[in-house]
Amino acid sequence: MLAVCSAGLFLVGLDTTIVNAALPSIARDLHTGVRGIAWIVDAYTLVMASLLISAGAIADRVGRRRVFRIGLVLFAASSALCALAPTVGVLLAARIAQGAGAAMLSPVALAIVVGVFTDPAQRARAIGVWAAVFGVAMAAGPVVGGALVQTLGWRGVFWVNLPVIAVVLALTALVVPESKAARARRLDGPGQALLVIVVGGSVGVLLEGPHLGWTSPVVLAGSAAVGAAVVAFVKLEARRPEPLIDPGLFRRAPFTAAVLSAVAMFVALSATLLATTLYLQDARGMTPTAAGAVMLPLALPAIVCAPLSGALVGRTGARRPLLLAGGFTALGGVSLFVAVDGHRPLRTLLVALLAVGIGFGFANPPITTTTVSGLPADRAGVAGGITSTARQFGAALGIAVAGGFLTGTAPTELAQAARPGWVVVAGCGLLVMVAAWFAPSEGGPRDRARRIR
Repeated sequence: MLAVCSAGLFLVGLDTTIVNAALPSIARDLHTGVRGIAWIVDAYTLVMASLLISAGAIADRVGRRRVFRIGLVLFAASSALCALAPTVGVLLAARIAQGAGAAMLSPVALAIVVGVFTDPAQRARAIGVWAAVFGVAMAAGPVVGGALVQTLGWRGVFWVNLPVIAVVLALTALVVPESKAARARRLDGPGQALLVIVVGGSVGVLLEGPHLGWTSPVVLAGSAAVGAAVVAFVKLEARRPEPLIDPGLFRRAPFTAAVLSAVAMFVALSATLLATTLYLQDARGMTPTAAGAVMLPLALPAIVCAPLSGALVGRTGARRPLLLAGGFTALGGVSLFVAVDGHRPLRTLLVALLAVGIGFGFANPPITTTTVSGLPADRAGVAGGITSTARQFGAALGIAVAGGFLTGTAPTELAQAARPGWVVVAGCGLLVMVAAWFAPSEGGPRDRARRIR
């Protein structure tokens, strides 16, 4: 059961980053620039981030296995449409549908895992595996994508989903039990609509601001709309008996620290992936396979460090692995600032990517465990949705930030244009180190939190 749920999650994480390796090829084939390819990445993550919590609540109500299987079918169909897309517009529409399918997989898979593993120690280890799989998939995306693009073309990064989904669908019927929440929550339609405006609007402003101008009427109006939606969302959720996101949760320091850490880590990872991929393929002229090989130091530490982090959470709590995650990420950002230069040897870039990879590998298990431990068991779907929303929102922000710095940049100027992005990566690491001091530090992941009723 854990393997099947993790396989579904692996697809979600992989498709968040695997497309990065294909972006230069997509740009050439479909005649678009950095803005266009940034939207191709963010169309997926924005929709997923916006719908994750509602998908978790629906799964709690109608059945988690049922929603998980529907998500797999939608994900497969939209992946095929991505692979066949003749234009950027069709690809964007398919990526939106793919994000909707992914939203049905991530929180639901976690809810199934939490519901099956009732022993706290076993649950902590299972969540560690679950979070590790997602981290490995995110980090491995560019490596796998580079090989696929080189052999099958950019459309291969979408075709590869179909056989995996066929196997997962078959196994789901055999080993995954159906489950629902003991008390179904009401759906929050107005809150969901406002969340879409907040998530989509904030990323849209960051992506389009450099192109349209930060003082243009469109960008100013978009910023005002996002600000108004944030205020309305907070006020609405505070009054609802069963809100989409309970504002009271953020009064708990560990919960807030976990959510902020998730956003920061995925901003750092996504910005690193986009900027490094464009730098290697466009500025250094590498093939997708060669660029993927260079990205291995980013992926391999996630395989090693994520399980180690999960074990560390079980023994000492979340604080220590979060400190390690933030420290290595900050070091990686500083190192990338120095390493990404056409005149520097490639080994300096490899060391910098290794530091970011180690930081990311340590991050996911403590973030997920801390977030889930703060919520009642009958809201496991919502718990998974909150964690995953923070991750995907961070991923979308990272793409928007990096895309903003690189839009309109000639290949020879990519290294210089990316430098502010490395400052952002280092700053995200420092933010995680600060947030770590509010995370549980002893006795492992115990559910000491007040139950939210």
